[in-house]
Amino acid sequence: MTKNLSDKLFWVALVLMGFYFLYQKGIIGANFESVTPKVAYEMLQNDDNVTLLDVRTIDEYKKDGRIAGAKLIPLGQLSQNLNMLDKSKKVLVYCRSGNRSTSASRILEGNGFTVINMSGGMLEWRSQKLPVE
Repeated sequence: MTKNLSDKLFWVALVLMGFYFLYQKGIIGANFESVTPKVAYEMLQNDDNVTLLDVRTIDEYKKDGRIAGAKLIPLGQLSQNLNMLDKSKKVLVYCRSGNRSTSASRILEGNGFTVINMSGGMLEWRSQKLPVE
C-alpha cells in the first residue's frame, strides 16, 4: 500500500515539475508572443514601434555585449522601473538564455504592455551570428 502511494506521488510530482518547466519557458500560460533571434533582428530593422529591453545583469550587459539600441533594466529592477518604458510601443525582451526574459514578459504583460519575448536569449542570438556591440 505504501509503495503504491509513493509511486503515485512520484508521478504527480513529475507531472507538476513538467508543467512548471513549460510555464517557466513560456510554452504554456503565456499571453505574449515569442520569436526567434532572426525574427527579432528583422523586427528591429523594420519596425520603429519597438523598444528593445535587456533584462540581464549589469555585469552581463558589460561583459557579454549587447544588441544595439537595447535599454538595460535588470529583471530584479523591472517592476520598479516600468515608467522607463513606453506603453505605446511593443517591448521586445531578451536575456542570456530566455528564462529571465519570459519572467520579464509576464511582468510587462501584466502591466499592460505589448510584449514579444526573444526565445533563446543572447546565447541563441550569438549562435546565429547576429551583430553584438
